[in-house]
Amino acid sequence: MTIQIPDDLARNLEGIAAAQKKSVEEVALERLRSLFDVSGSPQAVLRALRDLPHPSPSAVDDLEAAIAAGRLSVQDRGVFDDWPKE
Repeated sequence: MTIQIPDDLARNLEGIAAAQKKSVEEVALERLRSLFDVSGSPQAVLRALRDLPHPSPSAVDDLEAAIAAGRLSVQDRGVFDDWPKE
């Protein structure tokens, strides 16, 4: 299918595509698809997640190490156990 669009709109698409380092066709398709997406729909969420860059294995290791370092030890005592009794 070929869609005819005005020159000014084509120039705007070219500018957006250049800024995003994408082709004009990619930008046009993304924008058209967004018209039919419900922003909170499962399909839209999955599409957004798939577009994210994948983390490197070292970044995952760093995250797991940070999570492990931030864990608190489990305590059997309650927060009010040390309060003076009346």
